Formats: sequence, structure tokens, C-alpha cells
Amino acid sequence: MSSLSTNLSPVSELAIDLDRNGGDALHRQIEASIRQRIRSGALPAGVALPPTRALAAELGVTRGVVVEAYAQLVAEGYLTSRSGGYTQVAPASAAAAPLAATPSAATPSTAVSSTAAPRPGRLGRSRSPGPEVDFGYGRCNLAAFPRAAWLRSVRRVLTEAADERLGYLDGRGAVELRSALAAYLNRVRGTNADPETIVITNGYAQAASLLMGVLAARGARTVAVEDPSASDDVRPIAHALGLNVVGVPVADDGVRVDALAQLGADVLILTPSHQWPTGGVLSPQARAAVLAWAQRTGALILEDDYDAEYRYDRAPVGAMQGLDHDRVAYAGTASKTLAPGFRLGWLIPPRELLEPLAEAKLLADRGSPILDQLTFADFLSRGEFDRHLRRMRPIYRSRRDALLGALAQHLPELEPTGIAAGLHLVAWLPQDLDEATVIAAAAREGVAVAGVTPYRLSPAPRGGLIFGYSDLNERAIADGVARLARAVSSLREGSTQDQVTGSGQPGAMSTNRL
Repeated sequence: MSSLSTNLSPVSELAIDLDRNGGDALHRQIEASIRQRIRSGALPAGVALPPTRALAAELGVTRGVVVEAYAQLVAEGYLTSRSGGYTQVAPASAAAAPLAATPSAATPSTAVSSTAAPRPGRLGRSRSPGPEVDFGYGRCNLAAFPRAAWLRSVRRVLTEAADERLGYLDGRGAVELRSALAAYLNRVRGTNADPETIVITNGYAQAASLLMGVLAARGARTVAVEDPSASDDVRPIAHALGLNVVGVPVADDGVRVDALAQLGADVLILTPSHQWPTGGVLSPQARAAVLAWAQRTGALILEDDYDAEYRYDRAPVGAMQGLDHDRVAYAGTASKTLAPGFRLGWLIPPRELLEPLAEAKLLADRGSPILDQLTFADFLSRGEFDRHLRRMRPIYRSRRDALLGALAQHLPELEPTGIAAGLHLVAWLPQDLDEATVIAAAAREGVAVAGVTPYRLSPAPRGGLIFGYSDLNERAIADGVARLARAVSSLREGSTQDQVTGSGQPGAMSTNRL
């Protein structure tokens, strides 16, 4: 496929009619006008839009109104923007617009559907050639990163930070960030956080690594993880330290409390606010039971609070650490809310583990980058983080709704779960569909989707698919599910033909999973 050409000079005007007496805000009217022109093909891929100042002057509005409209369309995947360059129509947006009347243009399968270059999942696997639609999980919409607000914080830090703040830190990290995080987490997540007991880390993976190392040095031998759970952080870290890893089965609402009775583990890794990957939420009764188990056995709970900021159909669920800060270590990260490349994470351990963890952090890397810490502290303290989350929640919710709608329309036999929060959902497959076979068939249709089975420690009766939706726009999602439905249909048609032309044994369809 040839790459789309890029118009390096912006269109001179957009001739947007604004109703200044109407009910809609001006920036929403601008968004709607540009969005409609992209959908209709009037603004094709690669076309550069007028600079914000020029369009603002043309329309007789403030530049901020145009900036907000452009930013929203970038977040939705209609536009792309980079520092120092023009804002342009995104290739994915234009490719979904009407094309010349050719047979290939008339079929949905020809649409380029992803708003970003294909990328692997959580740490992921590279795919070649790249898929047309990638339902990769464990990522946020990087195009929506709040560059302007972050830049303002960077400038303030570089202008105002005292010279000595650029020197070596203690192992806990910058006090400015620890203070800002304590205020934010206590307010939003219900933690029991003190700036003195927070350790700044390079993401969740380092937080888990530091904690596992300290616990192993203190005699820990067994780590319990949810089954299924992520396979790219705690598990390999525990194995590298010579620790045993055991699985605790997960039910619809998180880890099964009854399975803890005979569990002899030194530490239990939980995602109680949004179980990964199934999406279950641990109930208050189950949380109390887990804490009682930890108090009775002396075990530590590591609470991985990886994406609790994004919720859609439920009330906020507080952190377990706020219920018992002596038995729960709380770990958080900005990877799902801002960008994983920043490697910003934090750990709130019990006080008895604070000093060994701070020493381990110093030994590991002499501390996380100070400018990033001070910038994030300013970003948090000025409310920019809250504003960014408020802007992103309706975008992600719309994409989740589009995914649920497409699944209901094209694949009603799949059973979505974990839909009330987060940036992904799991859809359980019916018994006649084999997970690996469906994934392979989807790849032939240009769709990348992961399965649940690789993250299990024990067999399960049926498979499931993990759908990430954070960086796919609604058209890409609809196209991807339609492609997946064609893949499933082809599998079933092939199975029926095999049954008709095969040995003629009755019941072949029911006894052989696809």
C-alpha cells in the first residue's frame, strides 16, 4: 500500500459558520464542522489545517477556542499534531471517508482503521505485516497527551527550581512530587498516604521489582498472583529472585476469597479495583476477607492500581491501602493516564519497608529523573492532571460504547465482561470457538487481538479475547469487529464444510472445537 501524501501548506480557510446565539459552545461548533468535513471526504488525509491564530482571526474568536477544538479532534483521532508543525487530518480518519466509486472502496474491509501505527500490547509481540486494526491492550491514547499543559509545567520548573534541586536525591524521590501525590491519592483514591512514606519509581515494574527484592531479602519464598494476571512484571521478577509463584483463581468480581484459606504465600498481588484482565471489582466484603487473611497470616498485599481513574458505569472504588496501610503496599503509575514512556510510578509501602526500599531504589539507579518529577508535581498541583482525566473519560467511554455496540451487532454470541472501567474489556468465547484459532483467523482479516489463555496459570473451560480500545476511534473499532465477525463466520463455514465432506461421523461440530 502506498503511503498517503501530505499537504505541507495549510488550507487558507475553512468557512465555518458559527451560531453565536445557539446553545452549543463555539469550540464544539468548530469541532462538529471539521469532523463532518473529514467524514465526508472534503478534508482528505494529510491536509494541513490553518494555524490556530489564523483560524481564530478568521472566525472572530479567541485562539483558545480553536486550540480546544483542535485538541479534542486530535484526541478523537481525526487530526494529528506535533510540536512545530501543522495540525493535519489523520490518515485513519480520511481513509474511512468516501473514496472513488470502485469495488474495493465499497467494502468496509478496505478502510484503514487504526488511529496509530500498529504497536504491541502491554510489552507485547511485534507483528509483521502490521494489522489494519490493532485491539492492543495496556496502552493509552498517546496522541491525546496534554502537551501544552505539560510544557507550561516544564517551563515553570526550569524557571523556578532552585539549583540544588538538580542534585542527587534521596531514595524516596522529590518531596514536591511526593507531597502532590499524597494530596491527590488521598483525595481521589482514598489512600492513607504521607509524603514521607512514598517512593517514586520508574513505573509499576520497578516498584514491583524493588518490593519483591526487599521481601526476598527478608525471607519471603512464595508470591501469589491472580489467575489470570499479567505475565510480564511480577512473575518474571519473582522467578529471577528464586521465589515460588502460585495462582489464585479469579471469579466475576475479582480474586476468589475462598481460595485464600489454604494459601501459604508471603505476598499477594492484587488488582482489586479493576482486575487484569477480566475487569472484576473486588467487593467490600471480599476486601475485608482478604485483609483478614493478610492480618492472620502476616502476608503483604501489593495493590496494583493501574487504571482506576477511568470509570464509566460505576461509583468510585477506593484503594485497599486506605483500609490497612500496614498490610497493603500501594503501587500506581502514570503509564495509562499520561504516557508509559515517562516511566513515572509510585509505591506507598508499610513504614517498616520504607528505608530498605529507598536504599534499593538508590542502588538501582540513583533516583528517577528530577525534572520529570518536578514537572509532574507542578502538573498535579495545578489541577492539570484532573482536567486531563476529565477530558479523556468521555472519549474513552465513547470508544467503549462503540466496541460494545459493534460486538452486540456482529458477534452477539461473545460475552463482554469488565466493561465498567479501564481501557480494555474481555469478551468470552462460546464453547465451539477455540481462542488460538479465532486469533489466527482474525489476523488473516487484518485484526490483531490477544487472548486470555497466555495469562493463565491453570486451564480454563473456555477462551476469551482482550479488546483494547483506547487508541482506536469509533470507525476503527466498528471496522475491526466487522472483520473479526467475518473471521468467525469463515471458521464456522469451514467447519460445516468439513463435517459435510468428511467422514460423516455425527456430532463432529460439537466434539471438535474450532
